[in-house]
Amino acid sequence: MKTVARAPFVLLTLWGFIGTSHAQSPALELDPSVVSGSRSISSSFDLPYSVDAISREQISDGQLGINASEALSRVPGLVVQNRQNYAQDLQISSRGFGARSAFGVRGIKLIADGIPASTPDGQGQAATFNLDTAERIEVLRGPAASLYGSNAGGVIQMFSREGGGPPRIGAETLFGSDGLNRNHLSAEGAVEGAGFVLDASSLDTDGYRDHSSARRDQTFAKLNFKPDDDSKMALIYSSLEQNGTQDPLGQTWAGYKADPRSVTPNALNYNTRKSIDHQQLGMNYERYIGDATLQVNAYTGQRSVIQYLSIPKGTPANERGGGGVVQFDRTFYGAGVRWLQPVEGVAGELTLIGGLDFDQSQDDRHGYQNYKGSQLGVKGEERRDEVDTARSLDPYIQANWALGRWTLQAGLRHSTMEMDVDDKFLSNGDASGNKRYQKTTPSMSALYAFTENLHGYVSAGKGFETPTQAELAYAPGGDEGFNFGLKPSQSTQYEIGLKAKVGQDTRINAAVFQITTEDELVVAGSDAGRTSYQNAGRTLRRGFELGLESQLSEHWSTSLAYTRLQATYDSDFVSVSGKTKNPVDKGNYLPGVPQTTLFAELNWKPRDWVSTAVEGLYRSKVYVEDTNQQRAAPAYSVFNWRARFEQKAQHWTFHQTLRLDNLLDRQYVGSVIVGDGNHRYYEAAPGRSWYAGAGAEYNF
Repeated sequence: MKTVARAPFVLLTLWGFIGTSHAQSPALELDPSVVSGSRSISSSFDLPYSVDAISREQISDGQLGINASEALSRVPGLVVQNRQNYAQDLQISSRGFGARSAFGVRGIKLIADGIPASTPDGQGQAATFNLDTAERIEVLRGPAASLYGSNAGGVIQMFSREGGGPPRIGAETLFGSDGLNRNHLSAEGAVEGAGFVLDASSLDTDGYRDHSSARRDQTFAKLNFKPDDDSKMALIYSSLEQNGTQDPLGQTWAGYKADPRSVTPNALNYNTRKSIDHQQLGMNYERYIGDATLQVNAYTGQRSVIQYLSIPKGTPANERGGGGVVQFDRTFYGAGVRWLQPVEGVAGELTLIGGLDFDQSQDDRHGYQNYKGSQLGVKGEERRDEVDTARSLDPYIQANWALGRWTLQAGLRHSTMEMDVDDKFLSNGDASGNKRYQKTTPSMSALYAFTENLHGYVSAGKGFETPTQAELAYAPGGDEGFNFGLKPSQSTQYEIGLKAKVGQDTRINAAVFQITTEDELVVAGSDAGRTSYQNAGRTLRRGFELGLESQLSEHWSTSLAYTRLQATYDSDFVSVSGKTKNPVDKGNYLPGVPQTTLFAELNWKPRDWVSTAVEGLYRSKVYVEDTNQQRAAPAYSVFNWRARFEQKAQHWTFHQTLRLDNLLDRQYVGSVIVGDGNHRYYEAAPGRSWYAGAGAEYNF
C-alpha cells in the first residue's frame, strides 16, 4: 500500500523529465454559457446572480462516473456528502437548504434535460443523473432560484450531450477498492441529420461498511433531430434499477470509533435493504416563431420501491404506525411550456418570458410489519394502505433586460403544491386528508459592468419550501395520520457579488448573502424509527462564497471553491426524543451544515494525451442534532489524486484512468444523519481507496 501511495508522486516526477514543448493543452472555459436563471443561453459572467457550470471534462476526467458528488464538490455554496450508502443516495445542501434530508435530496430543485428529477413536494434523487452522458451541470444559488418554484433553495440542472459527428461505439471497465466493478457500453453519433446517444452501465460493490453492498444498472437513450428548419426536438429515455441494495444505517459514536466499518446489530437482524425500479420518458421541443421562441417539455414515468427498515418488533410504530416495510408504486408525469419574446422599440435588449409548469406524482403506498413470528426482515402483516398524490401548477413571468452597462432581471412565480391522501387501510379513513400550499415569490437582480472585466451585482427574492410527503407522513406524539398542520417555511434572501476576470486566464466569483427563514421545518420528535416534524420559528444564514479558476500556464491550471456559512436558529423551540423534551436555544447551529468548506484542485497536463491532478477537500465540524449537545462530526481534510491517459490509432481511441482517494488514509465521518432518534448519526467514509479503469472507442 505504501508503494501505491507513492504512485502519484513517482508519476509526476517521470512526467517532469518528459519534454512539454509540444503539449496541446486546452485553456479552461472561464466564461461558460448557461441557461439557468435567464432561461436562454447567456454568458455566466453577465448574469446578476451566482451560477456555475461544470464542464464535460470536469465531470469525466479521472472521475468514476458513479456519483454526482464527484463533480459538485467544486461548486461554492454546495455541501455534497457521499453517504457510502446506495440505499439512501447523496446528501446535498445549498447554502444550508437540504442539509436535514434523511434520504435523497430535498430543498433543491433537480432537473435533467428540462425534466424534473424532484417530485412536486420537493423530494429528489440525484442517482437518476447519468454522468456518462452529461455535457454539463449547472448550479444556480440564491434568490433567483425561487423562479423555479417551491423547494428551490438552489437548482442543479444536468444537460446530456446531443448526438453528433460520425457514429462511434465504446466500452470501458473500472475496478477498485471494496469489490467495486463498473462496466459501461456506449454508442453515439448522427445519421442523416438525426443524433443519438445510447448508454448502459452496471455497478457492483461490496461497500466500505459492513452490510452495504449494491448493484446498480442504468440505461439512457436520446434521439435529437430537427422536424423542420425552425424547430428541434429531443426524445429521452432513462432507467435506474437497484435490487436488494443493503442499507448499513447510521452508527453511534462509540460504534464508529470502535470500528468505522461496523453497523448496528439491527441492520443485520432486520436485513435492512432497498430495491428501486425507476423508468422515465421525456420530450423537449423548441420552435422559433419569428423572433420569439416556444419551448415545450413533457415527461412520464414510474418508480417502484420496497424498503426494509429496522423498526423493532413490538414498538407502536411497527404494530400500529405503518410497520417496518415501506412499499410504493409511483406514477409521475408533467409538462412545461415557455414563451420567450424579444421586445423591439426599447433601449437595449429586452426579453419577456412567460411559462407554466405542471407536475404530478401519485404513490400507491403500503406498509407492512418487518417480521413474521420470530423471523425478522421479511414482509409481514399489512399496516398501511393509501394513495398519496402530490401535484403542482406554477405560472411565472420573467423579464431580462441588458441596458448599456446594466443587466436587469425580475421575475414572479405563483407556486401551488397540493398533497392529497386517500386512506384505504382504516375502515373510517381517518388518515385521509388534503392540504394545499401556495405562495407568490418575487425575485429581482441587477448587474453593473464597472469595466469589461469587473461586474458587480445585487439580488433579492422571496422563497418558500413545502413539507415533503415523508415529513408529512407522521403526526407528532405518535398519533395516527398525516401531519397536515405543518406549514411551509418562507425565506427572504439577499445576495451581493462580484465577478472578475484577471488577465485572460483567471476568473473569480465572490458573493456574500443573508437568508432569513420563518417557520423552518425541523424535527419535532423521533422515536422507534418514526420521525415527525414541526415548524420551529426563525433561522438566520449568513455566508460568503468564493470561486476561482485559473490557467496558470500552458500546462497548469487550478480551481478553488470556498464557503463560509453561519447558519443558526433565530428563535427558541423544543424537540422531543422518545419521552425527553429537548430545548433548542436561539443561536444554536443548524445541524448538517459545516461552517467552512474548501475544495482546491491543481491540474497538470504536460501532453495532450495525459492529465493528472491533486484534489483537496476540507470541511469543518458538523453538528448532528438541534441542541448541539451530541458529539459533532469532527472536521477533516482529505487529498485525492487522479490521472487519465489517452492514445489514438486510426479509428480507435483508448483511455486509462487511475485514481487514489484519501491519500493520507485519514479516518473521518463523511456524512451525518441529522436528528436520528437512536443517536446513530454517523456514517464513516472510506480510508485510502484505489481505482483503475480502461476503455476503448471506435469511430466509424
